[in-house]
Amino acid sequence: MLETRAGIRTAAAGLAMGLGTLLAWGQTDSASRSILKGAAVEYMYPEQVTVAAGKASDVALHFRVAEGLHINSHTPKDEFLIPTTFSIPDGADVRLEIANYPSGTDFALQSDPGNKLSVYMNEFVIQARIVAAPGNHLVEAKLHFQACDKNICLPPKTIPVAIDVIGK
Repeated sequence: MLETRAGIRTAAAGLAMGLGTLLAWGQTDSASRSILKGAAVEYMYPEQVTVAAGKASDVALHFRVAEGLHINSHTPKDEFLIPTTFSIPDGADVRLEIANYPSGTDFALQSDPGNKLSVYMNEFVIQARIVAAPGNHLVEAKLHFQACDKNICLPPKTIPVAIDVIGK
């Protein structure tokens, strides 16, 4: 019985030390863990646009990818990679006619320098052509992407792109 209690105490002490190590590691500020900090992609601007009601109008949408990260371009080189896409939900008084995406930048991981990925890093702009009904419309558009750093990729994510569209 004493041997069982000693074994349980030893196991509990090992578990406590392991958890302490994990907690300390999770608080370190390592560049290799940058993917776990803050928002991977941020919508920057415009917050409001005025367009001619009922006519197709171009709007430049500005985004920023967090430092140390990249996201697949709209046209990734492999079919299993998740493309970046912009959308406006159906039923809104603003309709997306077309979205023109920038060309991706060639990027190779150190672990596979021969395989070039097509990615967005830093800042990028999507040129959206929209048609708005007359009036003021708060549009909750969406940007869908998958963020990665040099080691891992996060699950795909969709962020809101809030734009106040005024159709005059």
